[in-house]
Amino acid sequence: MSNRTTLTEFLLLEFSDVRELQILHFVVFLVIYLAGLMGNLLIISAIALDHHLHTPMYFFLVNLSILDIGSISVTIPKSMVNSFMNTRVISYPGCVTQVFLFVIFTSTDFVLLTVMAYDRHVAICQPLHYDSVMNRGACVQMAASAWITGIVYSALHTGNTFRLPFCQSNVINQFFCEIPQLLKLACSDSYLSEVGLLAFSIFLGLNCFVFIIVSYVQIFKTVLRIPSEQGRHKAFSTCLPHLTVVSLLLCTGIFEYLKPTSSSASNMDLMMGVLYSLVPPVLNPIIYSMRNKEIKAALKKLIVWRLITKN
Repeated sequence: MSNRTTLTEFLLLEFSDVRELQILHFVVFLVIYLAGLMGNLLIISAIALDHHLHTPMYFFLVNLSILDIGSISVTIPKSMVNSFMNTRVISYPGCVTQVFLFVIFTSTDFVLLTVMAYDRHVAICQPLHYDSVMNRGACVQMAASAWITGIVYSALHTGNTFRLPFCQSNVINQFFCEIPQLLKLACSDSYLSEVGLLAFSIFLGLNCFVFIIVSYVQIFKTVLRIPSEQGRHKAFSTCLPHLTVVSLLLCTGIFEYLKPTSSSASNMDLMMGVLYSLVPPVLNPIIYSMRNKEIKAALKKLIVWRLITKN
């Protein structure tokens, strides 16, 4: 316990020890951060200003954009500051905060995507009951439940991780604090912690995944029975962005959090960390805006309105 109390900071993995490459990393991450920030803010602004988009699907999309902004804001700025200041240090409280917030945003993201699958299921399979089932109160309750689930999930994992004494090292083989890397630093046997973490993650993730799969099986059955080809295309087009976002999050996150913590070298950990923590939040607004005509129209209105008011 004495080793734990004297540990006041961690050292994050740096992308390079060459000063020029550190500046390049700062610039690249700045561009990625601004792209993710602007993309998600545009989605939020377009939906907020267009009354035609004040529907359950876009209400959940606003929540998703807020989560994406939070996710990249937890990890990227600290990494940028470290590269710019030529340091690797993150304080112990800063690491705890980073883990807690990042897990909140990523886990709530996945639960919210599950809620959005249910929204699409009701809209396509039970269109006559959509307004009564997905009313304002139900949508707020579903979104609140997703946030509460993420907060509880994160609190359990963060508390479980930082109750362990860290005495092997204070070097984290990742550009931000994450639970799998922190478990490597525990001087006590973290086997039970890893098993508990894995079991709880599988339980929550599997439930959400099965629910999404079952929802889309029912959706595809209903869509294939639509006689009009135009109707089938319209139904599929509303589901494709959501399916793409779910696939992106699952493909990048499953390997990182369900692989054994000692199975890869630091370069692989770094690559996977960038992939699952940065790519989905930045690409999500692009995916939704490219395949959604209503979002495109709302964005055009927003841009035109801004140009008119500026002139």
